Amino acid sequence: MNELRAYFMREIPGIDAFLAAEVDKLDGLVREVARHVLLSGGKRIRPMLTILFARALGHSGADVLPIACALEMLHTATLLHDDVLDQALTRRGRTSAHVSFGVTETILAGDVLLALANRLGADYGLPRLNALLARGIMATADGEIRELANTKSPTADRGAYMDIIIGKTAVLIETACRCGAALAVNDRGLEGLAGGFGLNLGIAFQLVDDALDYTVSEDEMGKPAGGDLREGKMTLPLILHLESLPAPEAAELLSALREKRLTVEQAEGIVRDVREKGLAEATREAAAGYIIVALKELETLPASPERGVLAQAAEYVLTRRK
Repeated sequence: MNELRAYFMREIPGIDAFLAAEVDKLDGLVREVARHVLLSGGKRIRPMLTILFARALGHSGADVLPIACALEMLHTATLLHDDVLDQALTRRGRTSAHVSFGVTETILAGDVLLALANRLGADYGLPRLNALLARGIMATADGEIRELANTKSPTADRGAYMDIIIGKTAVLIETACRCGAALAVNDRGLEGLAGGFGLNLGIAFQLVDDALDYTVSEDEMGKPAGGDLREGKMTLPLILHLESLPAPEAAELLSALREKRLTVEQAEGIVRDVREKGLAEATREAAAGYIIVALKELETLPASPERGVLAQAAEYVLTRRK
């Protein structure tokens, strides 16, 4: 992982500086809201993937930063809106923006970041980049809508769950990879390779995230353990738990989730059961299958330092603990 760490350490200061400069241009009503989340850290996986694929395919210019940072802005906009919808109190170990600054200001800040990301993409004058950003935004919104509907009427449906995580997480990571490729070359085949890597990486990323929700402490994760369960979100560890129960018990748990009457004690018991049954690890094993597919996509890329870093990034997604 040394090459991955070194590459990130070299590139992230430029990403952060670009993001800070763009945020400083925003209207005062939303500037601090955007700073609160956009500049609070984060892994910067999406902009790094854009940079890595652009360079792996021969693009050496510094002009990759705007489109790379546009992906981080899109991601941050979804976080701002998500926390309002979920009424989340914390994000990355800090008070959520809507709690600190107000719901109206937070929604507006998310809208501004969406608009700014689109403008940064449009400035290249490459219609393909605009099409990719539009597709990524639409897929993310669709995933969030599906998740909201499933939260209101939860079912232990693996297909529905996969549709949700592909939309709300994986497609935006796919978009980051495709944008890097599209900036470097006008070759839909190579762009598709980058997209295949990103989509499978994104699915694995969300699966691991859902596993961590049941295993990592609030101090490590920046949000309470079992937070998805308390919000009524149907993730793979919970689906596996439901599948392990006798039918009457599974039906009763689904009813409690649907009617929002799950008690704190019940939620803690489910988190404990998921851990003891090894269901979080089973979810990681499912993620490993998608990482194998993602790594296969890299095999036809020309040899380069970036190809090695991309492989290490895939391995990091699978092994991360926070």
